[in-house]
Amino acid sequence: MKMFVGNLSRETTEDDLRKMFGEFGEVTSVAIITDRLTGDPRGFAFVEMANPAEGQAAVAALPGKELHNMEIVVNEARPRPERSFSGGGDRGGDRGGGGDRGGGSRGGYNSGGARKRPSGKGSRKGGRGRGGDKSGW
Repeated sequence: MKMFVGNLSRETTEDDLRKMFGEFGEVTSVAIITDRLTGDPRGFAFVEMANPAEGQAAVAALPGKELHNMEIVVNEARPRPERSFSGGGDRGGDRGGGGDRGGGSRGGYNSGGARKRPSGKGSRKGGRGRGGDKSGW
């Protein structure tokens, strides 16, 4: 059983967690999560125990216990959510096109073929969207 352990002091070591959780049964792994850039502990860890019943006993008994003058939080770990690797990540907001900026289609991705000029509008001057009267668009 995998457990989340939060509100850890920076001084907390894997051995500290092994001893604390070891009172309830066999600890199979301990991972203190660190910052990628600095390597400093981020204040939480994951502890895995071989027997789910022993893990449940630890989850019931350890929340609120002190470790290095900090009251720890212990919960059963939730599965990590699926992450999409679409390149760049989505930070919200509409990343769609910004409207017609003039210029003709050069083909390529999603070009949709030739554009049709709205009927009854004046002609566009200046060619390829470089100045001129664009009132027809």
